[in-house]
Amino acid sequence: MEKVTLNVQGMSCGHCVKAIEGSVGEMAGVKEVKVSLEDATVDVEFNPSEVSLDAIKETIDEEGYEVQ
Repeated sequence: MEKVTLNVQGMSCGHCVKAIEGSVGEMAGVKEVKVSLEDATVDVEFNPSEVSLDAIKETIDEEGYEVQ
């Protein structure tokens, strides 16, 4: 398992948290997703043999948020 913290811009409310945690959390290989609105970060624990970091970033981007 690998853990990363992504800086994500555009998150402002509970809906943002649910959108990201829901979409990323449903991805095969993702074990845990934790969004911090206060820090503008998303912590992701995932299995890199099942899902790539780029795919996770792309999913967040598709939800309308900017990964830095």
